[in-house]
Amino acid sequence: MVARIPISVALLVRDGLVLLVHRHPARRWYPDAWSFSAGGHVEPGELPHQAVRRECREELAIIVHDPIPIPLTVNDPTLDVHGFLITRWDGNPVNAAPEEHDDLRWFHPTDLAALNLAHPETLPTTLNAIHRATAQPEN
Repeated sequence: MVARIPISVALLVRDGLVLLVHRHPARRWYPDAWSFSAGGHVEPGELPHQAVRRECREELAIIVHDPIPIPLTVNDPTLDVHGFLITRWDGNPVNAAPEEHDDLRWFHPTDLAALNLAHPETLPTTLNAIHRATAQPEN
């Protein structure tokens, strides 16, 4: 059995909206699809929550606080995906990785089902996480 590739992904939620990135059409994996805000391989010696912080810094130019694990199951048996809900960060998200993403946008949760998502099977869990984040009072 081949070892699954550990991936960490971030779901940024603010003011009831979720930030998604559009994967560049030239990408080898899941091209021309919308996906979680930031994500990538968990490097050797790195924990998933450390990887999501690094990926957010590299891809969105933000510093995240208190990533909350969310269960994600994807239909790709080669991936071991670690999802994190992010509701607090420093900075304004920008596309700091234009070679990976050609767009980033804030979406209302009701818009997500109509999008070409990289992993549509995660939509129910994603919507649940967004609902939890918007139901929590601000600190």
